[in-house]
Amino acid sequence: MLLEDLQVILKVAEFRSITAAATNLDMRTATASAAVKRVEASLGAELFVRTTRHLRLSTAGERYLPQCEQALKTLEQAKLNIREDSGIIDGEIRIALSSDLGRNLINPWLDEFLTQYPKVALRSSISDSNIDFYRDSVDMALRYGSPNDATMYGFKICDVPRVICASPDYVTKQGMPKDPKALMECNGLLYQLQDILQDEWVLTQDNTEYKIKLRGNRASNDGDIVRRWCVAGKGVAIKSSLDMSSDLLAGNVVNLMPDYKPKSTELWLVCPSRQSITPTVRLLRDMFREKTETILATIRSKGLI
Repeated sequence: MLLEDLQVILKVAEFRSITAAATNLDMRTATASAAVKRVEASLGAELFVRTTRHLRLSTAGERYLPQCEQALKTLEQAKLNIREDSGIIDGEIRIALSSDLGRNLINPWLDEFLTQYPKVALRSSISDSNIDFYRDSVDMALRYGSPNDATMYGFKICDVPRVICASPDYVTKQGMPKDPKALMECNGLLYQLQDILQDEWVLTQDNTEYKIKLRGNRASNDGDIVRRWCVAGKGVAIKSSLDMSSDLLAGNVVNLMPDYKPKSTELWLVCPSRQSITPTVRLLRDMFREKTETILATIRSKGLI
């Protein structure tokens, strides 16, 4: 029985369709169908119940597929262990990145990584949307906020302060807000996530919490667009200090009201399973931690956050 045939079987079970499985695996439908028939012939049992419109697992399939999946994961992990012991770093990085962080910081770091490890290939997915590891065909995601799915595995990269910022030109024209009430008179550059407009900002000063509702003429579900608006002097934004680090250091934006602090966030590297934590993932984790620590230390030392 070929391992490749078993991988086809698992994809058919996942998509409940031989055609969809073949498309996902980049093969002909007839090739996938032949793989299913070979496995069923070897087992002497049908794994799927087929009708003209639907395909579902048979009783035998319901028993066999979970054990098959676990066996393939064990074999893959054994292969990774051998490669790790041999110091081999290769394969494909399939990583999901948020728009702002991915474009402006992480992709240049990944370029460095590929230069250091030339046998590694990269496939990056840039989006602020939530990631479905199976639907989106990625092996890891670098995301703000701690994972809320107990089935995922991840590494915390760092704590990330957030800043309220605007361009010097905007501050010159509109004046520097001194307190949350004055901030409410500014034009808010608003971020929208999953159709939720983040127009209510929570700030803390000396253990006192302030909730303010911003009004603004611009909103986007792309964090990088919000950053660009902010640098262009269109209004005031609340952003990750990592996202704004280059602009803070270059003087393109200033940190408004530093005594009033937005709630900080966390940066995590998340994987769908323990088996997906490969030597490459660990190397990326270490690189991300080192790079972000350096940036945060630099902007702190200059009093920018």
